[in-house]
This record gives sequence, structure tokens and C-alpha cells, in this order.
Amino acid sequence: MLAIEVEARKAKESPEALRTRGAMPAVFYGPKEGATAVSIDAHKFEKIWREAGETTVVALKGIGDDKEVLIHDVQFHPVTSSLLHADFYVLEKGKKIKIKVPLAFTGSAPAEKAGHILVKTLHEIEIEVAPAELPHNLPVDVSALANVGDHITASQIILPPSAKLISGAKDIVASISEFKEEKVEVPEAAVPAEGAVETPAEGAAPAAGAPKAEAKAGEKKEKSA
Repeated sequence: MLAIEVEARKAKESPEALRTRGAMPAVFYGPKEGATAVSIDAHKFEKIWREAGETTVVALKGIGDDKEVLIHDVQFHPVTSSLLHADFYVLEKGKKIKIKVPLAFTGSAPAEKAGHILVKTLHEIEIEVAPAELPHNLPVDVSALANVGDHITASQIILPPSAKLISGAKDIVASISEFKEEKVEVPEAAVPAEGAVETPAEGAAPAAGAPKAEAKAGEKKEKSA
């Protein structure tokens, strides 16, 4: 099991002071644990966070008895993306937990190779499970999806022995949709109406054989001899 050391946080030490010395503020709490402010080595926590995410049990050491926890929430700086704060949820021994577990799609769908579309509708499902059997993710094998309309529901996902599905059993996780090529409509070229005369663009020479334009208003007419 992954483990990390924490220290009781000094009331007078600000978050800025903690970060200056390479630590970060955190808190742990649970059904039978009051909220306790702690500090933690920022670099070590980042390594644990990248490996464990929010669905792997971690042993919290340093204050009282070791505690089995989940990393419940992590806050990042909006500009630098550096770690600012972490929440640890202390698991109650002997009790199952409800948690959303990410799905990991595996295999290759024959229908997708045939040119159709694999639609992944869900990327996580909720289960109730014993902490000792909490999976980091749940694999979903799509290699059986061979035809348009084939699909996988939440009830078909293999769960740990102690787990119970909380999400809807009929919820579609992945399915195959038919690929349809969109037809591109080409607009028809404009054709002048029968008997209509096209007016040449301003400045353009009149076409051969075209009648001359009438004299402009106000222009003197030639006197007859």
C-alpha cells in the first residue's frame, strides 16, 4: 500500500510559509475522525497523487495510528498549476464505501475497424466496495462490439467480489453507431431568365453586337441638319 507522512500543522504557520519550505497544507477527516489540519511534503505528495489519484487507498502516517485514506480533493493554483491544498478522507474500518471509479477501455472493436464509430458514453461508474478491494480503474473490453447497435451496459462490467453496482445497470457505457458520409450540396450556377439581358459591370466594354446605351439625361441632342 502506498504511504505518506504528515505532520500536525502549527496554528501560527501560514500556507505561504509552509510552501516556502517545500510543504503544503492539508486536512484529514472521516465519519469517525474530526477535521485535523496537517502539513505534508509537497514533492512527495505530488508523486503519490500521480500514482494513486482519487481511487487508491493510501496509508497516512505520522499522527496517532496509521489511517487508511483516499485523496478526496486537491486544489491547484489557477495560473501555475502548483499544488495548494489536499483533503484526505479517512475510511471507516469494516465499512464499504461508495465511490465513482474511472473506466479503462481495452481491446479493439471490429465494428470500428469496419469504419463505424465507437461511442464511449460513460467514463466512470459508481460502486460500493470494501476499501481493500477498491480498484484504481475498471477495465471495459470493447473487442466484442462487431456490429452497428452492439453495446456494453454498466451491468456487464466485471466488479471486485465485494462490490455492488450503484450506477444504473442498463446505463450504456459504449456502443457502435453507423458511419454515414454527409453529402455536400453544390449550389447550381445562376442562369439568367429567358429574354433577360445581362448588364455589363461598370467600366466594362459592351459585348460585340450589343445595343449602345441611351444618352445620359441632360446631354444635348444633335441638331438635325
